[in-house]
Amino acid sequence: MENDYDTKEDPQSQVKNSVGMEKNCCDEDTFRLHMVTWNVATADPPDDISSLLHLNSPKTPDLYVIGLQEVYSAPHRFIIDMAVEDSWSHLFMSSLAPRGYLKVSSIRMQGLLLLFFSKLAHVPFIRDIQDTYSRTGISGYWGNKGGVSIRLSFYGHMLCFLNCHLAAHMQYASQRVDEFEYILDTQTFDPKKTPHILDHKLVFWFGDLNFRIQDHGMHFLHNCITSHKFNLLWSKDQLTMMKKTEALLQEFDEGPLDFQPTYKFDRFSDCYDSSGKMRKPAWTDRILWRVKPKEPPPEEEKDEDRDSGLDEKNTKNQQEEEEFPLKLKQDSYTSNMEYGVSDHKPVIGIFTLELRKMYEAPLVRVCAEGEWSADFDAMVIYSPLQPFPSSAWDWIGLYKVGFRSVSDYITYTWVKDDEVSFNDELTQVYVSKDEIPALGGECVLCYYCSTLQCIVGISSPFKVHESKVAVEEGLVPENIDGLEKATAS
Repeated sequence: MENDYDTKEDPQSQVKNSVGMEKNCCDEDTFRLHMVTWNVATADPPDDISSLLHLNSPKTPDLYVIGLQEVYSAPHRFIIDMAVEDSWSHLFMSSLAPRGYLKVSSIRMQGLLLLFFSKLAHVPFIRDIQDTYSRTGISGYWGNKGGVSIRLSFYGHMLCFLNCHLAAHMQYASQRVDEFEYILDTQTFDPKKTPHILDHKLVFWFGDLNFRIQDHGMHFLHNCITSHKFNLLWSKDQLTMMKKTEALLQEFDEGPLDFQPTYKFDRFSDCYDSSGKMRKPAWTDRILWRVKPKEPPPEEEKDEDRDSGLDEKNTKNQQEEEEFPLKLKQDSYTSNMEYGVSDHKPVIGIFTLELRKMYEAPLVRVCAEGEWSADFDAMVIYSPLQPFPSSAWDWIGLYKVGFRSVSDYITYTWVKDDEVSFNDELTQVYVSKDEIPALGGECVLCYYCSTLQCIVGISSPFKVHESKVAVEEGLVPENIDGLEKATAS
């Protein structure tokens, strides 16, 4: 692909014409969300997850959210995974990055792992990213059970994703609800607008929630499953039963359980547990959601002592709900029976998220000025489109197209230390030729705001040309480290 920019074009026009991704980003206010929950039972990942992520589907998601439980976390393995990415994260990132998805955030607490991926075009509009965790195993001191969450704003709408692994065994249904309430109470976030999970406009609660099917005998269970009469089992599903008496659970919605229970299977088999324990099948693995209820209309003034500040906040929230509505529709809720590495089958939820964007433009426009190669120094141009908390710690990273996460940069430049010139509309930043890849390739530039801790601007893709010095010297990837000496001579 040729460089998108005419080198004779003036810098200000380049900035205005850059970020083609942002201009084409989601003209429609509907977004496709692909969610997965899977208890992987300490297994290594399978070779192929195309079916799990629907990679061959003509409908491509805008967002992927993957929640795993029981990722292998023996002490030696956990330490290694903290130093380098774990094998599950590596597989998901390697599968999604070539298709234009970026890992925006992740969090791990022992065996619990939560990953959030987005199409690159949406990334500058994902802000306020925070993650946290709560332990509930062994009196709250051990992280084999509990919850991990990622919250963020998506085009201004606050979303929260909570991946849980709750207490096991048939008799602990009430304890599972208590653990869920404890997680909601203990997980807090910074901004005053949404300090708690339930303050978010949309919450997903999913994971190995461990609710079982009560009362029915094994023979009846297997007959219902074999004949696909799953509805005969719903009334004895513990989560369904608990929702009848627990007001908190009634706030959460779930699609119909029109798939066979996902636990417990013999590994690499579609047969339920044939061991001596003969665990009863159950829908332990679930995906629920909650759209925040609308604020009640302000009551008429009744006395002078009324909290006018609270009234003002409620009125503002109500106005925001009316001006920027959010709706969610579940398109699919099913399990995937082809994966046998675990004694659980993964559960997949596909959603359509409909919302009105609170902003259309990124905080910063950024582009590459002129032609780029490792034979000469280069310039980056950026232009703030609206006020934001910039600082001397902000940087602009150079990435290969198809990069996996924000840390995958080839090189970066500090926006203040390497600043060359600026005016009221744009700033030029210097990049040394020594930092530019000699073999070239398709690249993008990303502006990272250290205060907001997220990418706030992405350039259109552009071509970094192969270094003529590298070609003349016959340098190839295995000895490319010799380029610096060759260019210096």
